[in-house]
Amino acid sequence: MIPWKRIRSVFLDMDGTLLDLNFDNHFWLEFVPLRYAERNGLSPAEAKAELMPRFRAMEGRLEWYCLDYWSQALGLDIPAMKAEIAGLIAVLPHVTEFLEAVRSAGPRLVLVTNAHPKSLGLKLEKTALNVFFDAIISSHSIGLPKEDPLFWRRLHEVEPYDPEATLLVDDSLPVLRSARQWGPRHLVAVRKADSKRAAADIAEFPAIDDFRSLAPVGAAAGNPP
Repeated sequence: MIPWKRIRSVFLDMDGTLLDLNFDNHFWLEFVPLRYAERNGLSPAEAKAELMPRFRAMEGRLEWYCLDYWSQALGLDIPAMKAEIAGLIAVLPHVTEFLEAVRSAGPRLVLVTNAHPKSLGLKLEKTALNVFFDAIISSHSIGLPKEDPLFWRRLHEVEPYDPEATLLVDDSLPVLRSARQWGPRHLVAVRKADSKRAAADIAEFPAIDDFRSLAPVGAAAGNPP
């Protein structure tokens, strides 16, 4: 699927790609509404009815990923709450083997995530995946979410890459669509982002259930074919 001998850079998303999205889904859909209900004298159902439209309204914007924004908007200590249930943070199957294979094959390996720095720090502390990467870039340092096509132009200023020789793996279709305009040419979606949910039905992009089918086995990546 991927011409590994011509790949010079591999950009990987974090949540739902390397890490089980169950943590974030549980946090935002269950844990935050529960605490919001307790704080505001609501039932959990009433809290969800109030919060879900607010969440949907911010999807695709940088604020959606900003823990400081939600702490202020909801009157909750969102970073502290994430730390409370950090035991749910988990690496998806076969991720480590894939990262080791890419490191051995030769391309530059970059984590490109929408995660807020406070969330990013917590997750890297729990998983130690940072040891595999040549660079780690949060969209908050770019000033735009990955869903914005301009993100990929700004990313090039801090992490120069050849689009024709770059692979991006992400579980977000809006992110992959934005990258298709101005970003990496080799795009792969993740179908099984959340271990507790069914795999997504994806026809728009090449898609994987886990990284075993994508690993550069036997490829001398980064060298001419």
